[in-house]
Amino acid sequence: MKLFLCRFRLIACLLIFPACGALAQDKLDSLMPVRGLCIGAPRPNSVDSFVNFIDEAVAPNKINLIILQIEYHYQFKSHPELTDTLALSTEDVKKIVSVCRKNHIRIIPQINMLGHQSWANRPNMLLKKYPQFDETPWINMPAIYKWPNEDSLYCKSYCPLLPEVHKVVFDVMDELIDVFEADAFHAGMDEVFFLGEDKCPRCAHHDRSILFANEVTAIHDHLAKRNKTLYIWGDRLIDGRTTGIGEWEGSYNDTWRAVDMIPKDVVICDWHYDRPDKTAIYFAMKGFRVLSCPWRTPSFAIQQIRDLMNFRAESTPEMKERFLGILETTWTFTSLFMSAFYSQHPADETSSWNTYRVICEEFGKLN
Repeated sequence: MKLFLCRFRLIACLLIFPACGALAQDKLDSLMPVRGLCIGAPRPNSVDSFVNFIDEAVAPNKINLIILQIEYHYQFKSHPELTDTLALSTEDVKKIVSVCRKNHIRIIPQINMLGHQSWANRPNMLLKKYPQFDETPWINMPAIYKWPNEDSLYCKSYCPLLPEVHKVVFDVMDELIDVFEADAFHAGMDEVFFLGEDKCPRCAHHDRSILFANEVTAIHDHLAKRNKTLYIWGDRLIDGRTTGIGEWEGSYNDTWRAVDMIPKDVVICDWHYDRPDKTAIYFAMKGFRVLSCPWRTPSFAIQQIRDLMNFRAESTPEMKERFLGILETTWTFTSLFMSAFYSQHPADETSSWNTYRVICEEFGKLN
């Protein structure tokens, strides 16, 4: 009889606990549907460590989306000339895809489109191999970079009206989507300061908001042909002057008016690092799905999580589903982020890895 009761209790536990886990997961998905991490691509020699990190520190913390900043660190077959140093092989990528699939994590690759075509005093691979794509070829890359500078050079842009540019960038986009088996692509599009420049023979005197909107729409429409979703950062769609948000987290060069010109199924990644500004409401009211994106300040991240929960709880059914969730951004070397996250030493309070720890704790509380 005792043996029968023990077996009965064991079977009951096996039946009940998975159901409880499913209920908890359903509750978390209802409160915060998307729980994301935006992180740089690992170096080839640390892919296995990155796979372990996903298994040990991403999936158990209820993360269900990774946006992987690949840029040109992949061994492209469509355009091998664009392959940057420390590039991942197809085999490397498939290891990452496999661990994400096992843990039910969506993975979305990213390459910066339009802006961020250089960093400091170096062009990225696109402008290095195709210098004719440069929106501002008269601005030379400095030997030593300083900000501010007389050229107002932060990052270069490609010229969106140059017909040849899209053939190249669409090829590499498609290749990344295929190798990552992704249902979406992140095109960056943040901090575009060079656009519609007076010396550009094609863009001069064009409305910058229309230039920006047309570029977003061109990328969107290319992806839509394959039933893929476009993700972009949201800063260029915010009026930086009227809101007081400024020229980094908002726009001073009039691109913000593009918010009313781009397709509504673009997903907006709404980043704010100096304050937890509540512009997710703005984007949702415009009809977009939106992710709030913290970085290195834990208190801001907590506020953004609570805001998103409140927005979902207090909105109309139409608005509620547009508040997707949270995307933690890292903006540091992936190896450093992983080692700092694992470190047993006191955490730097203001850091992306400590903010990620806090976010994971908050997700645990929601569960």
